[in-house]
Amino acid sequence: MPQTNKSVSGGSGPGQGSADQGQPPPASVDVKDQAAAGDGGGGVSSEDMGDTEIIKSPSDPKTYRCIELSNGLRVLLISDFSGIGGKGETEDGDDDQEREDEEDGDSGEGSEEDEDENDEEEQDSDFDELDEENASKKKKGCSEKQAAAALCISVGSFSDPDDLPGLAHFLEHMVFMGSEKYPAENGFDAFLKKHGGSDNASTDCERTIFQFDVQRKYFREALDRWAQFFICPLMIEDAIDREVEAVDSDSLHYICLCLTSAEYQLARPSDSHRKEMLFGSLAKPGHPMSKFCWGNAQTLKHEPKEKQVNTYERLRDFWRRYYSAHYMTLAVQSKETLDTLEQWVREIFISVPNNGEPRPDFSHLQQPFDTPAFNRLYRVVPVRKVHALTISWAVPPQGKHYRVKPLHYISWLIGHEGTGSILSLLRKKCWALALFGGNSETGFDQNTTYSIFSVSITLTDQGYQNVYQVAHLVFQYMKMIQTLGPQQRIYEEIQKIEANEFHYQEQTDPIEFVENICENMQLFPKQDFLSGDQLMFEYDPEVISAALSLLTPDRANLLLLSPENEGRCPLREKWFGTCYSQEDIPDEWAQRWAGDELNSELHLPAENKFIATDFTLKTSDCPDTEFPVRIVNSERGCLWYKKDNKFKIPKAYIRFNLISPMIQKSPENLVLFDLFVNILAHNLAEPAYEADVAQLEYKLVAGEHGLMIRLKGFNHKLPLLLKLIVDHLTDFSAEPSVFTMFLEQLKKTYFNILIKPDRLGKDVRLLILEHCRWSVVQKYQAAMKGVTVDDLMTVVAGLKAELFVEGLVQGNFTSAESKEFLQSFINKLRFQPLSAEVPVLFQVVELPQKHHLCKVKSLNKGDANSEVTVYYQSGLKNLREHALMELMVMHMEEPCFDFLRTKETLGFGLLGLRGVDILTSE
Repeated sequence: MPQTNKSVSGGSGPGQGSADQGQPPPASVDVKDQAAAGDGGGGVSSEDMGDTEIIKSPSDPKTYRCIELSNGLRVLLISDFSGIGGKGETEDGDDDQEREDEEDGDSGEGSEEDEDENDEEEQDSDFDELDEENASKKKKGCSEKQAAAALCISVGSFSDPDDLPGLAHFLEHMVFMGSEKYPAENGFDAFLKKHGGSDNASTDCERTIFQFDVQRKYFREALDRWAQFFICPLMIEDAIDREVEAVDSDSLHYICLCLTSAEYQLARPSDSHRKEMLFGSLAKPGHPMSKFCWGNAQTLKHEPKEKQVNTYERLRDFWRRYYSAHYMTLAVQSKETLDTLEQWVREIFISVPNNGEPRPDFSHLQQPFDTPAFNRLYRVVPVRKVHALTISWAVPPQGKHYRVKPLHYISWLIGHEGTGSILSLLRKKCWALALFGGNSETGFDQNTTYSIFSVSITLTDQGYQNVYQVAHLVFQYMKMIQTLGPQQRIYEEIQKIEANEFHYQEQTDPIEFVENICENMQLFPKQDFLSGDQLMFEYDPEVISAALSLLTPDRANLLLLSPENEGRCPLREKWFGTCYSQEDIPDEWAQRWAGDELNSELHLPAENKFIATDFTLKTSDCPDTEFPVRIVNSERGCLWYKKDNKFKIPKAYIRFNLISPMIQKSPENLVLFDLFVNILAHNLAEPAYEADVAQLEYKLVAGEHGLMIRLKGFNHKLPLLLKLIVDHLTDFSAEPSVFTMFLEQLKKTYFNILIKPDRLGKDVRLLILEHCRWSVVQKYQAAMKGVTVDDLMTVVAGLKAELFVEGLVQGNFTSAESKEFLQSFINKLRFQPLSAEVPVLFQVVELPQKHHLCKVKSLNKGDANSEVTVYYQSGLKNLREHALMELMVMHMEEPCFDFLRTKETLGFGLLGLRGVDILTSE
């Protein structure tokens, strides 16, 4: 699939100030035709109007005003009177995601495994309720929207001194350690935790971002406390050693919400981070891309001490040089008038110093990868069991072409999964499971010195054996689109999809919104602060052709990850210890790749039939209700329904759970069920891909007790997508080659889970706590023992023979239409009702009243990280007691963070579900 634009929906759901909802937005985007930033409703007075230059979605009720303080700090004020909301209040059903992840158990799901670790985290989310639980901490106390602020500084790790790698990242930590006005070391975090807030920070190549949210009535004081980090941070010398250790070894990915920048020691087992460090080492000597941006105790403590470098003084010098107001952009959002926000900002942030120095500029360092080290094949030994090929090109910086977005156009074609695409042909050959193409728009992929375009392919065992042929197909497709040239029809199709999404934006958490906007303010002119990263403004075939012409085989670099590379990789990357080898591309393949031969099986995608064109809001055919109500209840299924009369957008959410007694009978059945869901998703991938790119999302999840089907998006074409899924479910089949491919991949998935200390620890904990639970170890053993296609078809037949279908429909559908969705399952599958009720709720054992200790040895000898989980069982709770548990966890978080993270430099996480878990890592 293509890399998506990093759009963050800026508007809320209500239709205040909305355009005619029944008409589609224009495919060709003219910003003058869009709604201005000052007319978003909310009852603002004429004295409190926003900037009319800033282009926003017609569905966005907020008002905006851009100001510049006398010290050069640029600020976007965001007044939001749209009432309660945040993601947790939208009609798309994501509010119960964390509960679903608990329910889903530890099954695989129907999307292929990406070679990138972050994608694996997402696909394996069923194994870790902590991911969603911790992510939700951004939204604590969100019955009313939080107030939020974010500040972006145009300095990052590129500016690190050569003799102090990681100093920018280190400074991002240190400014949090108290200020002259508020000297308490953890005072800001304590203040936020007390008032339902959260904060975060991250360091990129050329930018550093800080953000926080808090309950609205404490926003003024929080702003003042937070601003002191940029006015007069203490950065006391005694705290340096602790923070050096924290930079060297911080919390695991799913628990490091307070400090987002990935930390060195626990990033070392990450294949994605290892790839980045190895790739950066290929840059020209002296280019900042080759720097060690993470920093660790060696670079920030031991080596400086040996060289008599005073890290403390250099840190303060770095702050004075780069934390200057005229490098900064600030976005603040609250349920206040623009005039009130402006008064607060002027009073508080006018004290941020301006040193008058020119901004850091690296734009003269062009073509950093024009070196003999590039355009070669690098074999890498990964941490996980995975075969993955990444083909990368380094092209001139593309930021100036944001109105055309040539790389997004190219990635849309390269990452397409429909008929005639690269991935479609690779899947037919059983060579690949997934393909991602494009530019992630992170500082690593896009900065002022270069832009990266990558094609990353998750290979099967056969694909690994035929890696040169796989690359050949990529180059053939690239040659085809270069020969055909830019296609206005396709560009306008992408443009229309993006315009639809922008026009009917949904609610976004304020902290995420301001984080995105403060960075956009560094990248785009004022009128495009809200739209510059999403909309395709203008078709320019010359700009697209220029970008396409650079993506040739002789300019590409290949990086191949595989456990099979063990023993043939004598080189070792300095910082992460990645074992790799480098070799020239064989002349035979270099010549074939450079040839003009095209592949007749590859062609451009046809017109997309899933793009919505009807945005009419339907009239309700039943009384309005506050919560979903059950409108069907029979022996074969039940249906819950709620019409959207709040947000008034032409979107809907559909969820069905097909409950079966077959799944939990044995570990073998669970393995076969995981295979079923993965193969079903594989069968759907090509015909349903057009729906995916048309912003119709669907997901198949192998739940604890049944197949979960989730759909959301514009309601116009959702029934077409649901019919496609039901048809494929009814006519399910599995080719032997496909079955073998996914069985091997599933074994790797189970193995990759078990080698992570946090995943293994969670599996053991749930095995102890949950009644009748099969562990991932048992599933892995069952998969290794062997199952067959016949076994799979037997289990699938049994599953479809006896079911109970439970559904939920919310949004812009009538109750009559919703009933038809449920009936389509009954009519097509022709199943019998359950002979006995299937328990779908968790049954947790009651622990004896004494201390228990369970020790498990990590299965990954190459991962030095350990984890301790302390679990306190609280017993059954009613709704009020659940709320009290959440409050207790919130109040425990800051003192735990202060002791474990700040003083002991350990990673830590805290959550309360069936009990209270306290997790530490080092």
